[in-house]
Amino acid sequence: MTPARARRLVVAGAALVATEAALIGLGRTFGSTCAERAATLPGDEVVGRPTMQTDHAVTIAATPREVWPWLVQMGWGRGGWYTARWVDRAFFPRNGPSADRIVPELQSITLGDFIPDGAPETGCGFHVVGLDPERHLVLRSTSHLPRAARERADLDWTWTFRLTPLPGGRTRLHLRSRWTTRPWWVSATALLVIVPADLVMARDMLAGIRARAARRAVPTS
Repeated sequence: MTPARARRLVVAGAALVATEAALIGLGRTFGSTCAERAATLPGDEVVGRPTMQTDHAVTIAATPREVWPWLVQMGWGRGGWYTARWVDRAFFPRNGPSADRIVPELQSITLGDFIPDGAPETGCGFHVVGLDPERHLVLRSTSHLPRAARERADLDWTWTFRLTPLPGGRTRLHLRSRWTTRPWWVSATALLVIVPADLVMARDMLAGIRARAARRAVPTS
């Protein structure tokens, strides 16, 4: 290998590492403030010592009461996850379009309910482990690894959706994800692949919720 080629490889490798580091950083924090990332949220105790935590947040021009119905109806085969169709096609090709309206028959949710995140044969989804209407919703999954890997690896994962009312009839929606993983190859995959992907998924989901809730919000005087 020539010195010039070696230098090019070093530069390319450094650029790749820097890009991955930036994506990991954004995947962990995009849209959230330092105070939000440091706050204790409902559901933190479910995964008490996480391998990884991500925090994303968005301000919505709608009240918590107007945002809440969109959270309640989330799920595969339900209201969807409000991501753009290109995101679904790229990452979740079996997902149908997300709901663009509040679905009355999906508005009842209780502790222990199962929220699917895949076709029935996958057994993939969340259980509702925390619920305070118009304030927070906590979902937990231990089923997001492929079935064949679940006996030799763990991914214990929570999603907390926290709604905080703001002046002017607005809402701050904070999404926190906490994971514990094993063995090392699951932890490495989570850091290098899932965290950067979460930048796309979480950002797009929050944007979808914001657009839908704001579109239906009652204007404040």
